[in-house]
Amino acid sequence: MPASRKLFVNLPVEDLDRSTAFFASLGFSFNPDFTDENATCMLIGEDAYAMLLVRPFFQGFTKMDIPDTARQAQLICAVGVDSREEVDTVVSAAAAGEGTEVGEAEDLGFMYSRNFADPDGHLWSVFFMDMSQVPDAERAVQAG
Repeated sequence: MPASRKLFVNLPVEDLDRSTAFFASLGFSFNPDFTDENATCMLIGEDAYAMLLVRPFFQGFTKMDIPDTARQAQLICAVGVDSREEVDTVVSAAAAGEGTEVGEAEDLGFMYSRNFADPDGHLWSVFFMDMSQVPDAERAVQAG
């Protein structure tokens, strides 16, 4: 697969300013070149982005219904971070803001994760994975 591929996840939001402020409070930044009254480009990683699109603008890209995130899961955005502490910091900040922690922390030894829903009900999983602790069987599956 070409290394030049980039991932853009498009998410419908009710209030772009509210969503932008929420994610900024979690430490995310935004690309002003791809930001206007309809959308903003949130930087997740070197080649991964979330486009936060106001619902009418989002609807212009599809004839399908936009799921009611209070009742239906559309997707879960999983974001890897650099430490267990960062997992806790991000999810605690989300819950202290307009987000909601979802479920319990999961500790598999080699991977630690916690989840939250953003103000629009989109699900996020924040995880830390220590590759040196991945069991051999799982490491073989990942490699091959």
